[in-house]
Amino acid sequence: MGMTREGESNMRSHLYQLICLSVILTLFMCALLPQDLAAHHGWGWATEKEFEITGRITDVRLGNPHGEVTLVVENEFWVVEVGQPWRNERAGLTAEVLHVGQIITVHGHRSARDGERLVKAERVVIDGRNYNLYPDRES
Repeated sequence: MGMTREGESNMRSHLYQLICLSVILTLFMCALLPQDLAAHHGWGWATEKEFEITGRITDVRLGNPHGEVTLVVENEFWVVEVGQPWRNERAGLTAEVLHVGQIITVHGHRSARDGERLVKAERVVIDGRNYNLYPDRES
C-alpha cells in the first residue's frame, strides 16, 4: 500500500517549510555573531594614530593566523600582534630573536577599545635593529 498523491504533496510541502525555516534561522544566527569577530583580522580594530611601546617579553606564540608576543610594561601586560609566519620570516623575526626576557620596542597601532592593551605591530626594534613587518607603511 503506497502513499496517496495528497500525502506526497503534504510531505513535500512540510519538507519545503523545514528547509525555508532552516535557511532563515541560519541567516538570523549569522546576523547575531559579534561584529568584532569578523573585524579583528586586518586593521579595522586598531586606531589610525601611530603608537609606540617598549617592554620585556613574557610570552611568545608564533604561528597562524599571526604571531602574538606578550610584553610587561610598567606592571601591565600588553599583547602585540606580529605578522603571519611568512611576514615574520621576511622581516627576520624568529623565535630566537623574540625570546622571553628580551626588551623590544613596538611601533604600530593600538586597539581602539578603551582599556584593551593590544597593539598591531608594523615595526619592531630589538637591540637597535629594525624588523619591518610592513615595509610599505610608514611607522
